[in-house]
Amino acid sequence: MNALTLSNVLRSLGGGESVTAFFLVLARVSPLFIIAPLFSAKQLSKQVRGIVAVGLTIGLTGVASQGQHIPTGALQVASLVVEQLLVGLLLAFTVGALMAAVQTAGGLADMVSGFSFGATVDPINGNPGGVFSELYALVGVMLFIAIGGDAWILHGIARTFTLVPLTAAPHLGSLANAAEVSVSSLFVSAIEVAAPVILALVITDVAFGLVTKVVPQMNVFSVGFPLKVGVALLVVSASLPFLGGWISDQMYSSVATALNAF
Repeated sequence: MNALTLSNVLRSLGGGESVTAFFLVLARVSPLFIIAPLFSAKQLSKQVRGIVAVGLTIGLTGVASQGQHIPTGALQVASLVVEQLLVGLLLAFTVGALMAAVQTAGGLADMVSGFSFGATVDPINGNPGGVFSELYALVGVMLFIAIGGDAWILHGIARTFTLVPLTAAPHLGSLANAAEVSVSSLFVSAIEVAAPVILALVITDVAFGLVTKVVPQMNVFSVGFPLKVGVALLVVSASLPFLGGWISDQMYSSVATALNAF
């Protein structure tokens, strides 16, 4: 019976420090599968995300715990777990804010073009959204995969163990500043992505306003709505090819912002 005691199990796994290090790394990795794009996709079941998180943790534990003395006291471990969650949350949040900006840009395009009247369920996040919101979310995820965004995140999370070792505490002020920068840039980034559509539709509305002044008997609503839809589709089709370069630049900036905070 003694062979089944907890101490023997921990010893067989490499000792209490190794097991503690595993759970600390898991705490830092877990936010990726809750907030980060692609890793937190609703199409992946919780079981799959859990298995991938554990597999990634196993691969990182040896590197993360090398040359460190991991405490095993309950209070010390609890404090370290909270610190690992904060580090992982910041990295996942900065990248997640980028994809949220892309989807927000789609929402702005829906609002100005009239597509927001027919809201549908976004398959990526499970939230209701318009046609352009869903389109931008899908295209954003595809471009995220195409530019190797998943590899950026994995390299970023591995880099955090060098910048903030498991037994070191992150600077809370720097974490808060980095999160503030990500939030403040979210709406600006959304405007940058949706600017071509917004500008084109504003010009279209002004043109219809002038036409109404010249030909007041014309029913501008019956003519304007389908034309605005056509203009929106045309401008979005023309601007989407440039979205990949923008996401690549912003991905580098987002990961750099998170890593600089550590």
